[in-house]
Amino acid sequence: MSELTLIVIKIGFLALLWLFIFIVLYSLRSDLFGPRLTQLQQVAVRSARTREAGAASAGADAPTTATERAAPQSAPKAASGQARRIVVTSGPKSGLELELPETGLTIGRSSGSGLQIKDDYTSNAHAKIARWRDQWVVQDLGSTNGTFVEGKRISESTAVQVGTSVRIGTTTFELRR
Repeated sequence: MSELTLIVIKIGFLALLWLFIFIVLYSLRSDLFGPRLTQLQQVAVRSARTREAGAASAGADAPTTATERAAPQSAPKAASGQARRIVVTSGPKSGLELELPETGLTIGRSSGSGLQIKDDYTSNAHAKIARWRDQWVVQDLGSTNGTFVEGKRISESTAVQVGTSVRIGTTTFELRR
């Protein structure tokens, strides 16, 4: 081979090596710091925080009797007829059952997650199950390996019915009543 061909091949391999390094760094950044939020998602997060702060400050005006406190909490569950718990059907935590909080549940490898899954295929902040209108939706939070509902990878918030299979990493779970 000519000397020029060898130089071009060397430069090509060097460029490929740098491309690989940037891909690895981008993946690590996503796992450590989570996905970048769009402007619409940032507005939604701010409004949710404002509602939570308003609800916390309204705590002083909350009902005082036990029946008055219990009625508003049980009304959304009864009205929706939706899932109340999450059951892990396969994976390292198979058989685990958790109550599904009305505020939603984060799933990931970090210790701050509501459902912590420690495997190599799960991101720190992998997915979130949240209540939207009168149904539960699962949202992938920009994970590297994806979130699958009924075997199909999702890219946007997807409604999840009772008994629907959701897979994150090596763990599969369902929502149940």
